Amino acid sequence: CAPPPPAAFKLLEGSTRPRLQGAVYLVGNVLGLALAVYKCQAMGLLPTHASDWLAFIEPQQSLEFSGGGILL
Repeated sequence: CAPPPPAAFKLLEGSTRPRLQGAVYLVGNVLGLALAVYKCQAMGLLPTHASDWLAFIEPQQSLEFSGGGILL
């Protein structure tokens, strides 16, 4: 036995434009996601610069070695 649907869904059952309502729902969710990504980028939480990825870069290999002096 499933619980009865909320009153908001009962209103949508008899709707004459379910596709339009679905499209509005989808557009609203996409806009909400875009706003969340924008806010995270504005706060600097998204890795958008090369310096954000330094933990994954291998250290650069030395091409030349210098030597000299007295070994102790």
